[in-house]
Amino acid sequence: MDDTPDRTETRAELLPEEQAVDSADPEGQAREVLRDSDRRTEHPEATLGRRKPEDTV
Repeated sequence: MDDTPDRTETRAELLPEEQAVDSADPEGQAREVLRDSDRRTEHPEATLGRRKPEDTV
């Protein structure tokens, strides 16, 4: 997907729950979040059945 700096900057604005734990590198974190999201969007079958609800808590 599109990995433009503007997209990363927008995502680097921390959500309230992310602000609560802070981030040493919000832009780096944003790039990884977007990369993972893109991967799961482009290949949803690769993520089906991998996690159970109790695994995400």
